[in-house]
Amino acid sequence: MKWALLSVWDKQGIVDLGRALVSLDFGLISSGGTGKVLKESGIPFEEVSSYTGFPEMMGGRVKTLHPRIHGGLLGRRGTDDEVMAVHSIRPIDILVSNLYPFEQMVKKGLVLEELIEYIDIGGPALIRAAAKNYRDVAVVTEPGDYPVLVGTLRSGEISESQKFRFAKKAFAKTAAYDAAISNYLHGIDKEFPDIYTVQFGNGRSLRYGENPHQKASVFGCTGIAGAEPVQGKQMSYNNYLDLDSASGLLAEFDEPCAVIVKHNNPCGVAVGRTILEAYLRARETDPVSAYGSVVAVNREVDATMAGEIAKTFVEVIAAPSFSGEAAGIMKSKETMRVVVLPDRTGGPQMRSIDGGLLLQRTPAYKEHWETVTDRDPSAAELQALRLAWKVCKHTRSNTIIFADTVGTIGIGAGQMSRVDAAKIAIEKSQFPLKGTGVASDAFLPFPDTLEVAHAAGATALVQPGGSIRDKEVIDAANNRNIAMIFTGIRYFRH
Repeated sequence: MKWALLSVWDKQGIVDLGRALVSLDFGLISSGGTGKVLKESGIPFEEVSSYTGFPEMMGGRVKTLHPRIHGGLLGRRGTDDEVMAVHSIRPIDILVSNLYPFEQMVKKGLVLEELIEYIDIGGPALIRAAAKNYRDVAVVTEPGDYPVLVGTLRSGEISESQKFRFAKKAFAKTAAYDAAISNYLHGIDKEFPDIYTVQFGNGRSLRYGENPHQKASVFGCTGIAGAEPVQGKQMSYNNYLDLDSASGLLAEFDEPCAVIVKHNNPCGVAVGRTILEAYLRARETDPVSAYGSVVAVNREVDATMAGEIAKTFVEVIAAPSFSGEAAGIMKSKETMRVVVLPDRTGGPQMRSIDGGLLLQRTPAYKEHWETVTDRDPSAAELQALRLAWKVCKHTRSNTIIFADTVGTIGIGAGQMSRVDAAKIAIEKSQFPLKGTGVASDAFLPFPDTLEVAHAAGATALVQPGGSIRDKEVIDAANNRNIAMIFTGIRYFRH
């Protein structure tokens, strides 16, 4: 008889699997909660303690840690048969196991003494043993793979390649589990752990990296990393970067909004009464740069909107949904990538550097908008400043943003000099700058940027403040009747 060991925390699907294995002439070994569920369902099995001759002990800490269990998983068929026979060790052909929910218990705020009991020992030991001996043992760690296991068994033997796939998934599972425990323990009473371990699945090769001579992959199952086009070419390395930037900026807005990104910087952002109105206004900000861009919107794309998008060469269009008519229209652009915009996942920001990793977390914070000039901004100016400030947060430093009440007018991004950023924004503007609001991602160290903006027609400005020359800049604003707001928060973006 062939044997399967079932030992799971997550009981989802275990009854159906147990019945299927019995129908396929497998004998079952189980214990604890898994055994209880099988017993209540009338599925025959042998208790681990009955098989090993040792009772479950130490409050359940010791159940499967026994040579007759691990020998059955690690024993090599054709090599260890004799020693297994001498010690009455059954070959275990299938292991079905998953782990105590350590990460879920962390989220519940359990204290360390309680969390310790959710560090699984027997489960990882079983899984690793079976995975090491994958040529002889199939190890299944996810309920979603139960149908694959049963279907394969009903068709015949489980192939070695399938066992290897199961084993790789099993080792990834235990690695992620150990990483979660390590990160938690190393992070106790610290803002960041001394050792930080991460794992991302769903790795997919990309055509190339930032440039054709570079190789690249994307990893991740959720958020932008997990996004795949429903139409068009495969996403590129640069597409993912630009879509991530566009999605982050789009999340700043509740009203209908369109964000157009090129080379990781917004080249047009606008709001409107409809998403079409917002898109057209965003595109008009910089129609030249909009060519070959990534577009993200926060409302459904309908047929009219799809027609407008199709008028321009767009690399990626991302939206929460697309109407059937819109999908049909966009099929005329065979290479355009159409992406259903996923929810942002949040979490820490990670960036690789030579030899390591930079990790950044943004705790809850509050801006403190304070008018520091003699004149308060008008309602329209304040609306323009708020829009410009949102865009500023997601544009490479140094940046200066000109905006009106509905969208960006000029964007100066990624300059070493703040004054140069302002000049570029002015030069690129497609609309009159008179009466506009201006945002600066960091404080103005001198009045020169304000003077350039005022000469172009701006009447209000928002910046973090905090320079030793703040008074000089405030005086310059008062002399020009500019309303200026300090926020107290800097938004460098490197």
